[in-house]
Amino acid sequence: MKADKVLDAKKLACPMPIIKTKKVINELQQGEILEVHVTDKGAKKDFTAWTNSNGHELLKQVEEDHVLMFWIKKG
Repeated sequence: MKADKVLDAKKLACPMPIIKTKKVINELQQGEILEVHVTDKGAKKDFTAWTNSNGHELLKQVEEDHVLMFWIKKG
């Protein structure tokens, strides 16, 4: 999936991946896609809840080699 921007939030503990994602997604235009890479396993629940409560769309999530990758469409 093509992303407009990629955020490396690996090795950051909760809540830092969400805080950094919020900062970067605010720089994007509506409809653009942010790809986020995270190693904090709690991020699965965090990103689902955060996207739902902030009007964004979690398009896809994948785990490869202990890295969680999320594609979020800005709402």
